[in-house]
Amino acid sequence: MAFWQGQWKSLLVTIGGFLVCFYLPVESLQQWQRLQAAFWSALYLVRWYAQEHVLLCLVPAFFIAGAIAVFLSQEAIMKYLGAEAPKTLAYGVAAVSGTILAVCSCTVLPLFASIYRRGAGLGPAIAFLYSGPAINVLAIILTARVLGLSLGVARAIGAIVFSVVIGLLMEALFPTPVSAAAVNTATASGNEPRHPLWQQVVLLGVLVGILVFANWVQPTTDASLWQSIALGKWWLTGLLALMLSGLLVVWYHLSPAKVLLAIGVTALLAWRFAASPLVPFSAGIVGISWLTSTGPKEARAWFESTWEYTQQILPLLLLGVLIAGFLLGRPGSEALIPSQWITTAVGGNSIVANFLAALSGALMYFATLTEVPILQGLLANGMGQGPALALLLAGPALSLPNILVLRQIIGWRKTLTYGALVVLMATLTGIAYGSLWP
Repeated sequence: MAFWQGQWKSLLVTIGGFLVCFYLPVESLQQWQRLQAAFWSALYLVRWYAQEHVLLCLVPAFFIAGAIAVFLSQEAIMKYLGAEAPKTLAYGVAAVSGTILAVCSCTVLPLFASIYRRGAGLGPAIAFLYSGPAINVLAIILTARVLGLSLGVARAIGAIVFSVVIGLLMEALFPTPVSAAAVNTATASGNEPRHPLWQQVVLLGVLVGILVFANWVQPTTDASLWQSIALGKWWLTGLLALMLSGLLVVWYHLSPAKVLLAIGVTALLAWRFAASPLVPFSAGIVGISWLTSTGPKEARAWFESTWEYTQQILPLLLLGVLIAGFLLGRPGSEALIPSQWITTAVGGNSIVANFLAALSGALMYFATLTEVPILQGLLANGMGQGPALALLLAGPALSLPNILVLRQIIGWRKTLTYGALVVLMATLTGIAYGSLWP
């Protein structure tokens, strides 16, 4: 018995590998073609992810996470999100964060890791982790316009309630007076930040603004405000980048000559490649990396913290995207699991249909706003209203890449518990909603 206690993981891996080999679908040409399609879907999805999300979403998120770790005082995090903070305040701040952050389930990870390691309580940190991708104002408006007002309202209410309830349940299941990761109370520079809180907030606000506007998508709604922001998103991003440059010089003592050189090169590329904004944006990333890595001690600590998050999270995310693409494909393309299976399984409003919708949503990767057109197609093919809501509540907040990275931050037990709570609550909510609006 003692032998198996130490070998059960190896046994499970061996059995799993054997079953994969035993059931390899290579008997017919059609099945072989499906394996080939799954392989190419995985490569296409990871390329699309690298082109559309790594530079625009993840890299700014890594810099924000690094800034939180180095510049934001631990007292501020403990005051508003710590385990000892008033629950109304902590969960209120965490639950509405998604109205500002238009991020996906992967982009929110470095932000979650940073506030958790700086002393946020597990419950409020989990509420932030869920709400970041789930409570997106534009996504909720798009849901109501494309999929119906009742589904949009149900998504908004459900996402807010989920973030608080799941956070409270995680805090109750894993009670700790302070985040276990908060034992490292020092910043990367070895001292608490020397800047007042308002300066820390302004810096993080500018960084978050760059992340939000750089990823602002063209909405399908006719609202003039959203259209105007979409048309001027790169001007707004550039203005915030200039503000960031000024802050780095005045508050963090970076070389004005180096900053002006980085601004000049980026501006020249923005003029030369006006139709390809990713080129000057990439130049800006190179510029801030060069400036911070060669700057004063505090700036170097920011870059080192950013690089640490990048090394820890990015490889696992890319691996997770590859696996998700191989199994579930990408929008408009099938992979190993036929989309017809999913469409057939989530019809009606049974417990099984809602559970499968929530589970498949928790494993699939949805970029910001892409869940709406995907769900529109599934509804047109017979998906029930309850399973649709279940997928909306589980999909944007979880994904296979998200789960792989999350277990590195909080461990397998907490990760699987969090995932199980999301799937369970999405399933029950879908059943209730489907009964009221069949």
